[in-house]
Amino acid sequence: MSTKDDGNVNGDCTENKSGDILKDLSDRVGALYHFRDHYFETHDLKESVNKTHDVEVELNKIVPVFDEYKDCLDNTTRANYYYLLGKALNVVPKYDRKVEENLSKCLKLNPKLVNAWNELGECYWKNDNLKEATNCFNKALSLGKNKIALRNLSMLARQNSFNTQEERIKNIEKGLNYAKEAVQIDPHDGTSWAVLANAHLASFFGITQNPKTLKQCLSAYNQAEKDIVAKSMPDLHYNKAITLKYEEEFKLALESFNESSLYDPTWDPPKIKQKQLVKYLKDVNELTKTSGKMKLKKLQQLLQSINESKQLGPFSGGSYTSTVTGATVKLNEVKLNDLQPGLNEEKVILGKVVCSVHNEDTVPFTFCMVDNVGSCVVVTVYNIAEGKGVIIGDSVAIPEPYVTDVDFVFEEMEYKFRSIRVETPLVLVVNGKKLTRDKQASVQMSITKKFE
Repeated sequence: MSTKDDGNVNGDCTENKSGDILKDLSDRVGALYHFRDHYFETHDLKESVNKTHDVEVELNKIVPVFDEYKDCLDNTTRANYYYLLGKALNVVPKYDRKVEENLSKCLKLNPKLVNAWNELGECYWKNDNLKEATNCFNKALSLGKNKIALRNLSMLARQNSFNTQEERIKNIEKGLNYAKEAVQIDPHDGTSWAVLANAHLASFFGITQNPKTLKQCLSAYNQAEKDIVAKSMPDLHYNKAITLKYEEEFKLALESFNESSLYDPTWDPPKIKQKQLVKYLKDVNELTKTSGKMKLKKLQQLLQSINESKQLGPFSGGSYTSTVTGATVKLNEVKLNDLQPGLNEEKVILGKVVCSVHNEDTVPFTFCMVDNVGSCVVVTVYNIAEGKGVIIGDSVAIPEPYVTDVDFVFEEMEYKFRSIRVETPLVLVVNGKKLTRDKQASVQMSITKKFE
């Protein structure tokens, strides 16, 4: 056997006790994970493309040490040996059958090793065996509450299949509760905060569309980024970008997609989503400037057809019943240019649809509308059922519109337009009639976990 002159225990069985050997192996595995998790403390972001390779190089340095020690351990410590070897091999993103084999050997010898159950769960998950992964994390949790099992169960609960909306809601709520418990165990763990943010995001789209929930998401992501380990995870920035996109904080969303790609240039989803968002924003930019590229004669005919007394429908009486508070709200019809950024209380606007805007995610449903003086805005409608959107020529009335003036530059491209956000189609009046509940639908969205 070779002897290492590095200050650690060497591989000579005659000189070392089992406890010393395990300490050496544990220290080496700990250093391996520290190298991976703190990679960007010692490497520039430009080197991120080399991260997986560099981690594999470090892994290959310690695997021979395990081989040297293989026959040096007694039966009381062999379980920990297999656990450490399995954990070391599990440091890379891809599934490795040797991880499963070593961790299974470990748990046969000592089925009460919580960390081994968590590692085996991660291993199964990498192989898309979600059922066995869930079983492993549940076993780890049954042996004692721990943040790793809780946050993994949170993610898996939200991925569970469902047959009814009630089952879907139950899965989301279970995932949210697991994530909250994980944060309570260790409030300084950024990975747990990121999982909690994802759980809140799933809750927003799957249960109640309360805008405050998106604020909770962003707050949790910001907490996660205080942890250098979590900040280095590309999926954190990707999922944060998704949240920012739905918040319509477009510049921040583009920057977060870009940051996600910087941490792992080989991972495609951030690049794809950023490209889709850029195209969407360019389309909105162009269509609001050109009134949907509608020919002048047709546009003039459309403007002349706007009739407040008929097309405001139930709003023409000067009031409506709020879908949020149930209170009666007085309304005053105004032009698009009269609106201010933010919530325009006790105001209602009326216009004609000049175009729809293609969105790869289908959410939100987006269209452009003009008022009778020719001003054009983009309108984003959330929670609208598929195929139930408005079409060119429809009249649309929006009470108490929430306005954002988008104005920023990203990668030398200027984006400048006015946007009106509508949280539910139920507040809209289309062609003089209030939309009915069959027009509303829950949003389906994807939250991504990328194994490090």
